[in-house]
Amino acid sequence: MKTITFYSAILLLFLVSQSLFAQEDYQKKIETLKLEKQRIIDQEKEALKIEVRDINQRLEDGDITENEAKILKEEVAKQRALNIENRVAIIENKIALLERNKGDVLTLSESDTIYGDRMRIGLLIDGKPAVTFNSRQRKRDLKYDRRTYSDFVMAIGFNNALIEGQSLSDSPYKIGGSRFFEMGWQWRTRVFRNTNWLRVNYGFSFQFNGLKPDDNQVFVQDGDQTVLQEFEYDLDKSKLRMDNLVFPVHFEVGPSRLHKKERTIRYSIRDQFRVGFGGYGGFNLGTRQKLKYNRDGENVKDKLKRDYNTSDLIYGVSGYLGVDGVLLYIKYDLNPIFKDAEIKQNNISLGLRFDI
Repeated sequence: MKTITFYSAILLLFLVSQSLFAQEDYQKKIETLKLEKQRIIDQEKEALKIEVRDINQRLEDGDITENEAKILKEEVAKQRALNIENRVAIIENKIALLERNKGDVLTLSESDTIYGDRMRIGLLIDGKPAVTFNSRQRKRDLKYDRRTYSDFVMAIGFNNALIEGQSLSDSPYKIGGSRFFEMGWQWRTRVFRNTNWLRVNYGFSFQFNGLKPDDNQVFVQDGDQTVLQEFEYDLDKSKLRMDNLVFPVHFEVGPSRLHKKERTIRYSIRDQFRVGFGGYGGFNLGTRQKLKYNRDGENVKDKLKRDYNTSDLIYGVSGYLGVDGVLLYIKYDLNPIFKDAEIKQNNISLGLRFDI
């Protein structure tokens, strides 16, 4: 009997201590929530100051009128007041819930909760979430004035060479057979704050310039000279390809449409005529020659990767004009195709460019 009384006393002492700890714990939660109420009010007031300051700045810049500024200020003030009212009400309800239940409140685990387009999956240990995966990414803040856009750039067309002392019609390279291909990425930034008539485009591109010789000829490297020579077999294909990495910069002019809303301002060049002019600089990634021919009844394909004395540094001028994302494109290398060549040759390309 004494043993039972002893254990009963221990159990009673344990229950009393647990009750005291629980009461102390939920009282701390209530005090924390009361402090949070004031922080909510201060936070919303600070956010209102920032919004009013931004509206005043737009007024000074001439983006909005005084009447529009007044309306916007009233709207943001009303919004922040409602935010305070709603958020404080949530805190007060939490406090009332804790007081009414002495801190013993049931809660839903986030691991079992789905919010609209967001789903959380979690692992519980002793009733508490240990690992939680959230399927929705954080949304980016919407910029009022977006000045920079980006595009994938692709170009394709005819390639050839301007040779010193010769016209293009006398070129030893096939006019229709020599082609180029280009792909890369560009950023387009409005130059001036309150108008979009001038933009600067900049980025990087991979250029693949091909030259196909006429009259069964191939490129032969002879010391520091690269020349065309007659091939001993009948050629089905002869092509020299130069692969370059360049960094173009263009100034672009043309009209645009202004789309102005309460929270955003956008300049659109969709379906608008535009002209770009500028240049590029970079370096040669590699040069190779591809030959196809028949030798003693056997089809042969040779891929020869050599220097061929091509220039290491690539630089030139380029320009384009057109509507929207379809543009007539021309580029001209100021560097010679072959270094130290007795007769200077410069690569030239003409084709279509697509800003996608």
